[in-house]
Amino acid sequence: MSTDLQWLLIRKYNSFLVKKVPEGPIFSKEPGNLLNLHSHKYSGLANTKTIDIQNSETGLQITTQKSKASPHAVRPARTTATVRNRSGGRRSLGVVASVAKKGYRPDLRAAALGRTSALLAAQKEKKASPAKKVRGKKAAVSTA
Repeated sequence: MSTDLQWLLIRKYNSFLVKKVPEGPIFSKEPGNLLNLHSHKYSGLANTKTIDIQNSETGLQITTQKSKASPHAVRPARTTATVRNRSGGRRSLGVVASVAKKGYRPDLRAAALGRTSALLAAQKEKKASPAKKVRGKKAAVSTA
């Protein structure tokens, strides 16, 4: 079945749709959707080639679909690359960019880099906020 026909069948009715505001944008929680937007371009269900980037305990998992895999083989049809935690942002962004450079959905390069950098930013530990300095009259009272 073609991807266009698949999209026409699932675009209005699937379990991954998120309709928060009736007149607002429609989002999607499906795996392989990098921007979580409900559109044919970013759909992980309707496209044969998808890039799925997820956060796991070991690091970032970048999953792609093999091009010549059998439609009946689900697990062997996917290739997973893992970028370890704390291996650096440049390394993980390089792995994601290399997928697009090889010609595998180059139109999703910017979205894949954005998702990777967002996941890396979420992994970083927050810095403690500095102590508040007392100013004005309260500072003069406490030092005197």
